[in-house]
Amino acid sequence: MSGYGRGLRHLWALEEDMVFLNHGAYGATPRELFERQNEWRVRMEAQPPRFFMNELPDLVREAAGSLARFVGSTPDRTVLLENATSGMNAVLRSLRFAPGDRIVTTDHVYGAVRNTLRHVAGTADAQVVEVPLPMPLVDPDEVADSLERALDDRTRLVVVDHIASPSALVFPVAEIVGRCRARNIPVLVDGAHAAGQVDLDIDTIGADWYVGNAHKWLCAPKGAAFLAVGAHANAHGPDIHPTTISHAFGQGLTAEFGKIGTRDPSAWLCIPDAIAFHRRLGGRELRERNVALARMAGMVLATALDSELGGPAASFGAMVTVRLPCDADSTWENAGRIRDRLWQDHRVETLVAVVAGRLWLRVSVFAYNDEADFAGLPAAVRAALAADGAGRAASRGGWIEAEAGAGAGIAAIC
Repeated sequence: MSGYGRGLRHLWALEEDMVFLNHGAYGATPRELFERQNEWRVRMEAQPPRFFMNELPDLVREAAGSLARFVGSTPDRTVLLENATSGMNAVLRSLRFAPGDRIVTTDHVYGAVRNTLRHVAGTADAQVVEVPLPMPLVDPDEVADSLERALDDRTRLVVVDHIASPSALVFPVAEIVGRCRARNIPVLVDGAHAAGQVDLDIDTIGADWYVGNAHKWLCAPKGAAFLAVGAHANAHGPDIHPTTISHAFGQGLTAEFGKIGTRDPSAWLCIPDAIAFHRRLGGRELRERNVALARMAGMVLATALDSELGGPAASFGAMVTVRLPCDADSTWENAGRIRDRLWQDHRVETLVAVVAGRLWLRVSVFAYNDEADFAGLPAAVRAALAADGAGRAASRGGWIEAEAGAGAGIAAIC
């Protein structure tokens, strides 16, 4: 599809006077999917008992099947959830740990997952090991190498992001899974940002459990996510159950997750329409275009701020991180204050994150973004830092790569 950028903005309900560079936070649902969701709600309320008892089970499995085929799993091993955090909880709270067991992850782990790990390990007197990863990342192999060095005979599980939320780095999950499998250690992948952002084939990755969202980069209505269980996962322990045990307990994966009580399933039922919308936008063409624009924008922004990217350009998808050149303490409180300055003073919606002891600006790119959205961003960032008392000159280093032709158009307007 041609015409990406501002010309597609009308397909979403986004406020017109803002620069929206935070699609990675909650996604953005197109207007046509609002309408489709409302159609499902009207059908649900027309005859609720018939809908929930007779129609919904098959409808849910149809939606799950459509998503399974899109992400490279199979329908009988794929179930729908409200969000990725629910899926991570379902897996982690279904597993059994003993005193002294180790759960290995990285220090780029999502905050909600970190808390879940703390809870699960705490109840069993197990240990959570966060492997530190440098920012900027110099070599993607560092991720797999660092994780592998942390494994020992007490390691019972590895939890790793496909695309880390705070750093935006795409991790080599297939390589990590392969190394863990060689040691008979199961892997749970947090793929909250992957579906619709990068090409995804879950069965090829080979993880024991893979959790993802459909309401982020696939643009389904909020509350659409999934859990895909690997073909060999049951060899590592008990069956996976939803955190809410209900009528279908003991009846198998799809039955249990399909019936945990009354809830609005309309977001789930819109998943096939969201996939169709994604494909109409270009599918792989859209994904590749978003990645290319994000990488170019990141390199130009880093150059303009005399700063650095969070890693090699090739380690990013449709989100990039750029180090903020500032003296502010690297706390989430300060990160939130700088983000608020960008919004309140400049109508720029983005994310400021704390990773590896520094503050990083995370920029997300989607179909409705184009080069114009980045024209005033360096000046807005400098002004926000100055207003916060955090701005300073910083020496540039790290991964600002001169790819042939990359960023030339953006550079001209920054």
